[in-house]
Amino acid sequence: MDTHPELLQTMKRLESSKLSYIEILQEEVKKSQDKHQESRKSEDESENGAGATSGTKSRGQVATFNVLYSIPKPLTISFSLGGIPITMDMAGNLRKILFGSTFHIFNYEWKKSYFKFREPFSDLSYALEAERGGSSAIQMAVQANIIRYLLFTGNNGTESVCLQYLYDVSPKKQEEALAAALSDILWSAGESQSGSVCLVSTDSYFTPSTEYKVDNFTERVQLFKFSEKETMQKFIYDHIQCFKEEGNHGVILFLYSLIFSRTIDRLREDLDSTTPHLLRSSLGNFVCRQALLNLMLTGRASPNVFNGNIQYDDQGSPLPVPLHGVLIRSDVGYLHWNRELLQRGKLPMVGSMLKTPKLPIWLCNINATYSVLFSTNSSLLSDWKMEHLFDLYLYSGQPAQNHTVILTIDTHSHHWEEGHGKGEGDLEKRFPSVEMTIRTKWEGAAIDWNGMVPFF
Repeated sequence: MDTHPELLQTMKRLESSKLSYIEILQEEVKKSQDKHQESRKSEDESENGAGATSGTKSRGQVATFNVLYSIPKPLTISFSLGGIPITMDMAGNLRKILFGSTFHIFNYEWKKSYFKFREPFSDLSYALEAERGGSSAIQMAVQANIIRYLLFTGNNGTESVCLQYLYDVSPKKQEEALAAALSDILWSAGESQSGSVCLVSTDSYFTPSTEYKVDNFTERVQLFKFSEKETMQKFIYDHIQCFKEEGNHGVILFLYSLIFSRTIDRLREDLDSTTPHLLRSSLGNFVCRQALLNLMLTGRASPNVFNGNIQYDDQGSPLPVPLHGVLIRSDVGYLHWNRELLQRGKLPMVGSMLKTPKLPIWLCNINATYSVLFSTNSSLLSDWKMEHLFDLYLYSGQPAQNHTVILTIDTHSHHWEEGHGKGEGDLEKRFPSVEMTIRTKWEGAAIDWNGMVPFF
């Protein structure tokens, strides 16, 4: 209560009301909190300029990192919406397929991750801002599908597209593209027959046992199942704020949706002896295993990047359990380069199913960081003449990148090693990892950065 008149007014209410003093005090505290939130909102808009868009506003809220991310903001759905409440058994299986244990929970880096677009109506308005932690792989896999939607599947069948299609994207178009990208991945995981979406409600649905660690989030999940993709996509669009606003654990919600879309039983069939669960611990954080990347790209959580399944070992003896690789070409591909793994002789050889997708878009794992390479030419991979001289576009997901990088790829005129001496020097400057990643697909290609200083 800010003033003396307000105090008198509250006392009069107390005299004439049947509410208790505590209940009225709670109302006043709530009013005070609302006023504080409005004040913060005004400050954000003042910092960002008058008339700031919703995308700008979210950037102004980045400073609120003192929020306890283990407790989501009250952007929750009602029980009456009709979802299936999560059970103790469902939550336990979810934890086991993710971590291998019911006692692991997501850390701060994961909990604060969501699908945050760059500024609308800008040269990067198509782009998500990725985290540095383990969730970046999921954000960039979704980014690849956003690009797929904006360039190829959501442009009303237009054959000729250009980079301009990705510029000047409105907030509404950003939300449409995100909803389409999420639903495409979930529908593929459900074998194009079904999909599931997880949202958070206000209620906890089970009493945990001593064999389960509470995170005050998973216990409040509701599951919504769909048998039509269009219906699911509309549902996601109607609840898109749950995935794109800060504090709502948007990346984790999508990951839960992905697992339930695939189903626990199917995931166990997808995995093999090399990969018991989808996440692994690395330097104090949980990072995505290859099986999870493949699940987002192909709809199947195959743990390896080679084509098909391997039935025999190097000596020709049958394996106890076959090693599962990639069985189909998907719309989005995958390229992998890691200098340290190469030096240790452990860099996996990506098979043609992932190297040559249906559309010229690749999720790239470059020294354990994730980027997207793409072309606007949908015929690039179906006409060999197109692959002599062409442009690829690179987006790294990091805030430092302020425009799309244009790389010109020449596979025909001369070999890339010409002009590169064998003398001493920084290997990364002589052989940038982005270029080496591209050469896993186009061997020997010369790559022009068009005036940009090479990075990675």
